[in-house]
Amino acid sequence: MEKLSTGQRINRAGDDALGFSMSEKMRTQIRGLAQAERNVMDGVSFIQVTEGTLEQVNNILQRLRELSIQTSNGIYSNDDRKLVQLEVDQLIEEVDRIGKSAEFNRIKPLSGDHSKQSNKPIQLQVGPNQNEKLDVFIDSMNATGLQLMTNGKKQALSSPASANAMIGILDNAITKVNQQRADLGAYYNRLEITSQGLQSSYVNMVAAESRVRDADMAEQIVDYTRNQILTKSGSAMLAQANMRPDQVVKLLSDRFG
Repeated sequence: MEKLSTGQRINRAGDDALGFSMSEKMRTQIRGLAQAERNVMDGVSFIQVTEGTLEQVNNILQRLRELSIQTSNGIYSNDDRKLVQLEVDQLIEEVDRIGKSAEFNRIKPLSGDHSKQSNKPIQLQVGPNQNEKLDVFIDSMNATGLQLMTNGKKQALSSPASANAMIGILDNAITKVNQQRADLGAYYNRLEITSQGLQSSYVNMVAAESRVRDADMAEQIVDYTRNQILTKSGSAMLAQANMRPDQVVKLLSDRFG
């Protein structure tokens, strides 16, 4: 009756010790797979937010490059260059602010703390077991890391020569940012594949655990029905057996009473 009411063939270790052990191990894996899937989705969100922040940095670098090309032209006066430098300084400060303060759950991914040089990656636990992890490395993307500042001093476009040199610096910075965005894209694709694998493993593991632990309801219903019939038949036979002495007494009483 318990198996029929719970729908499980194994309700305790005594029902099937080996099956119970297998089922519990599978349940551990099932819960681990579910949590790993949530971890992967959190990782995807982190990658998306970080890549979006780098897109902002890239847009600023492109604007800085335009200004550098403009001021490489020798027809501008020193006063003209000072006006352009005002915008350049603001843009460099914004790059520095983004690199130092951009956050995801209080983690600052662009600060350089998680670069390959620091050897302190952001670790994503992407599986249900020990050491199933993905290490995410992100280089420093502040003004110093992109060489827009040296020893705390911003790059200047004070002459055609310095402006021309700035073009090369910005080309390197843009390449660095785009390479990091490409790396994040690779991490994203890997997480997508990992997510698909976890979902498939979860479904298969749940099905396998069900086959081990769950009862065959059709079989249990047949057994229950058979037992009910046997119980009722036994009760009926016992009732009839109890009736016969009473009938004999009644006959004797009627005949000789």
